[in-house]
Amino acid sequence: MPRSTAVSIIVPVLNESASIVPALERLSALRDAGAEVIVVDGGSADDTVALATPLCDRVVDSDRGRALQMNRGAAEATGEVLLFLHADTVLPEGADQALEAFRPSNHAWGRFDVRLSGTRPLFRLIAFMMNLRSRLTGIATGDQGIFVRRSLFEDLGGYRELPLMEDVELCRRLRRVSRPFCIGTPVITDSRRWEQLGAWHTIVLMWRLRWRYWRGGDPAELARAYRADVRHPGSPTKKKGASDR
Repeated sequence: MPRSTAVSIIVPVLNESASIVPALERLSALRDAGAEVIVVDGGSADDTVALATPLCDRVVDSDRGRALQMNRGAAEATGEVLLFLHADTVLPEGADQALEAFRPSNHAWGRFDVRLSGTRPLFRLIAFMMNLRSRLTGIATGDQGIFVRRSLFEDLGGYRELPLMEDVELCRRLRRVSRPFCIGTPVITDSRRWEQLGAWHTIVLMWRLRWRYWRGGDPAELARAYRADVRHPGSPTKKKGASDR
């Protein structure tokens, strides 16, 4: 990518000191090629900011909440394309060429296919169904590395500041402008949540929350239900790499 900062990669973080260094080191080749990397910290109480600072273009402070953090990063970005990337999601080799192919296309936004990091065959099936659903519906989730032209993102007012389903809500608005540009080479996202909560439990939980959202459920209520489920005894914590909702 040229040095004109074609792409700004926005990474929302919270208390990621254990994983932020390898996450940002994986983006070093893209930075060398001209991409801008902005880390948006939601008030970490550990060494996340100190560790991230030398490995990105800048660290931006924000109130906690993924939608708030991503909007804050977008406001600081200079790239023509904004790529929102979870800290536990790994871009594929050749991501820069894929994004270069997106820039002259007629699509206003896009996303990558996704693969889960775990080796269980069930994880391959889950990823296949996620990608199929996304292609059929034109809706993506944050795990898929959503990217959008900055001018359109600004025209739409960015992410709605919802405690859950902010990515789905944005895609519903983006879909009215164009179908997504789908990159078939997958990002790899951490399967920790699926492993901790149980794959089938997580599938049922996310489909139930998504169904309630499509039926008009209040995102704040859905976020409370999500937190209650993932913090239930025996289901340890939130997914690593995600801002606390």
